[in-house]
Amino acid sequence: MEHGVIGLKIGLYLFFSLLIGSVIGYFLRYFIFERVVGSAQRQAEEIKHQAEIEARSLVVQAKDEMLKAREAEEHEIKQVRAELDRREQRLQDRQDRIDSRRETLEELEKRLNQRQGNLDRRLNQLSQKEAEQVQALETIAHMSQIEAKEDLLHRVADKTRDETARLIRGLEAEAEADADKKAQKIIALAIERLASEHVSEITVSMVPLPDDDMKGRIIGRQGRNIRALEAATGVDLVVDDTPEAVTISSFDPVRREIARRSLSKLVVDGRIHPARIEKEVAKAKQEVDKAIKEAGENALIDLGISRLPDELVKLIGRLKFRTSYGQNQYYHSIETAKIAAMLAAELHADVEVAKLGGLLHDLGKAVSHEVEGPHALIGADLARRYGVGEKVVNCIASHHHEEEPKSIEAVLVAAADAISGARPGARREAIDDYFRRVNALQDIARSFPGVTDAYAIQAGREIRIIVKPKEVDDLGAIELSRQVARKVEDNLQYPGQITVTVVRETRAVNIAK
Repeated sequence: MEHGVIGLKIGLYLFFSLLIGSVIGYFLRYFIFERVVGSAQRQAEEIKHQAEIEARSLVVQAKDEMLKAREAEEHEIKQVRAELDRREQRLQDRQDRIDSRRETLEELEKRLNQRQGNLDRRLNQLSQKEAEQVQALETIAHMSQIEAKEDLLHRVADKTRDETARLIRGLEAEAEADADKKAQKIIALAIERLASEHVSEITVSMVPLPDDDMKGRIIGRQGRNIRALEAATGVDLVVDDTPEAVTISSFDPVRREIARRSLSKLVVDGRIHPARIEKEVAKAKQEVDKAIKEAGENALIDLGISRLPDELVKLIGRLKFRTSYGQNQYYHSIETAKIAAMLAAELHADVEVAKLGGLLHDLGKAVSHEVEGPHALIGADLARRYGVGEKVVNCIASHHHEEEPKSIEAVLVAAADAISGARPGARREAIDDYFRRVNALQDIARSFPGVTDAYAIQAGREIRIIVKPKEVDDLGAIELSRQVARKVEDNLQYPGQITVTVVRETRAVNIAK
């Protein structure tokens, strides 16, 4: 019982303690809230007051800036108005001056019109007087004005023509004298600096044999070996009484070289039969192809040319087996390149273009039997196809005048080609072809009107034309020489160049008795 009372007392004590604590906490929280709220209100009031002060300051500052901007704008407007006033005054002054000048010009125009009227009246009077004088002159001269004018023009034309012919002769003589001296000096220097061999090809090759018994083995049973060799190489084998030798005949040097190499190896080996012949011919073709490429590369090395397409190199090498008038085209091309390069160096032209143009100028002859057309144009097309420059292409195309030369290098290549072909011993010509060419040259010259006779001299390298002086005057003689030269170029094929000389002379003969 006692314990229960004590527990009750303790519970009451704890209840009242919690109640008293809650009341005290409530009052404490209320007191703290009031203080915090009051402090926040006071701070808000201060912030509001400070904001009002700053707003008033900003309004005052903005009003000041607006006043300053308005004053600046008014000042600028005043300046613009002043400038406009000044410009308006200047325009007005200019307008006044223009008006004054217009009045002056109108006055001058009136005066000019008056003078023009006076001049027209005077011209009419002069025209009438001139007509009267012309009529009087026609009456005195018994000739109309048109007839007198034609007579005067004829006299002036005849006099001018004579003076022009004399001037042309003088200028041509002077130019030829200077040009001949300079050209001879340059050509002489180029030729002196170049020593070149002249290879004359023939259409047959000789193959030596160890003894005459080898001829029978070459012919074979019933001629099968010789027929097989001729069929494989495309040449003619001549087995005659020539001791210890067989002759190979062909107009194609490449075929002749293949046959020579094949037969030489067969003779050394001793085994001669159709199967062996075909094998040796195939090997010889490969060797000749290799030799052709090596020849082209050697030409580039000899001339110091860095690089060309392999196809062009092979075509250059093929020229070693081509001839023209007995001159080997491979050595001729190298010689032409060297001469053209030296001429270009003397004349300060492009040495590399002249050298390459000289080397490739006869490139078309390597395939001329396969393609129709002039070898110069064929070579130009080949060079253009393999990426050679247009200046070099023009050198190739124009060296026989199928095209007009477009550079000094093209002219030098044509000159070098003529020099190389005209060197003593460089070319030879069959006697029948020579007589045909000389007769054709004379016939061309005699086909022109006014020609008395024509003579081919210096082995057909010059044509002398005698003309009738009454039918061909001095200017006509000059034009005739050009026409003959052009017709010779268009109708004849010839080595080097041909000089056309027209002779016009008047002879007065009398007899003293």
